[in-house]
Amino acid sequence: MKTLLASAAALLFMMPMAAKAQTGTVKSQHGAWAVVCDQPAGAAGEQCALLQNVVAEDRPEVGLSVLALKTADGKAQILRVLAPLGILLPNGLGLYVDGKDIGRAQFVRCFEDGCYAEVILDDTLRQTLSTGKAATFIVFQTPEEGIGIPVELNGFAEGFAALP
Repeated sequence: MKTLLASAAALLFMMPMAAKAQTGTVKSQHGAWAVVCDQPAGAAGEQCALLQNVVAEDRPEVGLSVLALKTADGKAQILRVLAPLGILLPNGLGLYVDGKDIGRAQFVRCFEDGCYAEVILDDTLRQTLSTGKAATFIVFQTPEEGIGIPVELNGFAEGFAALP
C-alpha cells in the first residue's frame, strides 16, 4: 500500500511539472529533452521525468508538455502529455512518428493548467520514440480540425536512459 501511495504521489507531482518545468531542477539536457527532478511533499526521495515543452508552429497559443517518467516503485513507465484547456476531449490525443500513425490516447483528467492524456510507455512505444526522428501530437479544437504539434525525438533515448 505504501508503494502504491508513493507512486500515486509521484504521478500527481509530475502533473504540475509538465506545465511548469521550473518547478524542478534541470539535471541534464539531452537534445530537445530535459531531465527535470524535484522532491514532492511526502515523497521519500527525488522524482525525475524527461520533459519537452512545445507549441504548434502556426498556433502559438496551443502548446503541449510531453513527459516520460518511471514510477517511484519502478514498476511502470508512463508517457504523459499536458494539452491546453479548450481542446475537444472525446477525440483524444493522436500521435504520429515519422509520418506513421501510432494511435490515440484518451484524456484522463483536467486541472486548471490543462488536460492530461497518458499511456503506458511499453517497449514498443519507447523503441518507436527512441529511434524516430520526429513526432507529431494531434489535438482537436473541433471534430474536423486537428492541430499537429511537432515534437523532436532527438535525445529521447539518451534522456530516458538517464532517468534514475
